[in-house]
Amino acid sequence: MTIKTYKDLLKKVEDFEIDKNIDLSSGEDLSIGIMNLISIEEHLFFTSQKLKSPKYLKLLNEVRLMRTDLMKGLVKEPEGEVWCISKHLLSSSMRLMEVGTKELKKGEDKKAQDLFAKSYQLYSLFWGLNLSTDKKALKLKMPTDKSAFAKLGTLVQKAIDCCRE
Repeated sequence: MTIKTYKDLLKKVEDFEIDKNIDLSSGEDLSIGIMNLISIEEHLFFTSQKLKSPKYLKLLNEVRLMRTDLMKGLVKEPEGEVWCISKHLLSSSMRLMEVGTKELKKGEDKKAQDLFAKSYQLYSLFWGLNLSTDKKALKLKMPTDKSAFAKLGTLVQKAIDCCRE
């Protein structure tokens, strides 16, 4: 099934169940590592521009090559622009998480919680796009009254057990 609309993605999520033998905690760890590599790329870019130093662009390229190689472990058989969408979902999720943490530090709990929820929605969408192509997937029963993000959140909660070693 080719994903052309958000309804297609929802259909894939609704027809999805995680094989209990798949260790997705490693994938989750890898996705967080990739988020940080994307953030490093951003910092290297801004440092190169602020200091007018091309050496930071050379480092940026090295980090980008590493990030690209690692993403191949999570983004399998990308169709259309799923590769770029996946990168931007991880990047946006990480950035909103960081802004939420800053709001939390300022005592803005409500703003922080909203940002954290949005960050998790984007992270869930990343996994919804990328786990739905996993050949070991079966079928996940989900309530029909949930939003796309809620369904994807359910998928992530059921799929990823960060405590599995």
